Amino acid sequence: MQVLAGVIFHFLGGFASGSFYIPYKRVKGWSWESYWLVGGLFSWLIVPPLAAWLTIPGFADMISNGGASTLGYTYLFGVLWGIGGLTYGLGVRYLGVALGSSIILGLCMVFGALIPSIYYELFPAEGKDTISMLLSTSWGLVILGGLLVCILGIILGGKAGTLKEKELKQAAATGDAHGMDVKTEYRFGLGMLVSIVSGVLSACFNFGLEAGKPLAEMANAAWQASHPGETGNYLFMNNVTYVVVLWGGLTTNAIWCLILNARNKSFPDYTNKKQPLLKNYLFSALAGTTWFLQFFFYGMGESRLGNGASSWILHMAFIILVANTWGLVLKEWSGVRTQTRKTLIAGILVIILSVLIIGWGNALKP
Repeated sequence: MQVLAGVIFHFLGGFASGSFYIPYKRVKGWSWESYWLVGGLFSWLIVPPLAAWLTIPGFADMISNGGASTLGYTYLFGVLWGIGGLTYGLGVRYLGVALGSSIILGLCMVFGALIPSIYYELFPAEGKDTISMLLSTSWGLVILGGLLVCILGIILGGKAGTLKEKELKQAAATGDAHGMDVKTEYRFGLGMLVSIVSGVLSACFNFGLEAGKPLAEMANAAWQASHPGETGNYLFMNNVTYVVVLWGGLTTNAIWCLILNARNKSFPDYTNKKQPLLKNYLFSALAGTTWFLQFFFYGMGESRLGNGASSWILHMAFIILVANTWGLVLKEWSGVRTQTRKTLIAGILVIILSVLIIGWGNALKP
């Protein structure tokens, strides 16, 4: 049941992350930096401490007693992750929800899953999976196999993206759109560049969780002390760590968005009554809150499966799966050839297979 619960929680987190960008599409008349900053204030500043306050009594005292080293490294990885999150928005903007999310999160999944296990191989810690454990155990090999299968699914998604780009260019040149949105911001080269940067740096969120583990352990110890008959870890123990990690994300994104506001003279967006201000604020807030929910549910899944490679891979795989499904629902692939759509669907099915394989690997773990 622990494994099943962990998989379900990771699916809910993946659904939230794969869906968060949808409300932004309902924002009208605002520049990208304006709605990204408003949504981000909810993601990084407002909702995280609210969630911690609701689930962890005395979380502020835990942060103040966390120690300079723990807080500093947790915050630093949050800053680096913030750069990844910032470029995530640009990747989705230029590649679309389906392809952009696939490439970014695929790279994030690989780095976030393997680098911590390599680190703990060099600096062992109790309860942490190392790369040698993954390579020398049946459950570890199954999980790594699931990772490789997921990478194959991402490659298929990338192939579908390149086919789509060729068809968009052809449609624009000939004027024969066949239902395609040839006015889209789709820019494969620029989108790939920012997606690679985002994928690598977004993995720093997992590193931030590791750096802030002492905070989560304090929350877990407090819960266990007040619930002596309970077994296992506290479901919401990571909520205190998120507060610090997301301060880093706030720093990076707020600075960049304000720079863009100044450069693009888009500060009037926030008060321009010619635009539907209430709806814009509400949809941006909904997007930001939805994005935070991925962390909320990830923490719940991690409390059941551990913050090893399997948790991170499952989380990323579900996000990719949901984002690609939204790409089809939103008709980002309308008008493309049947072969292109089949390639994308094949990638989605392969990712689903990878989730099943990783779940099996977790079930084998002693």
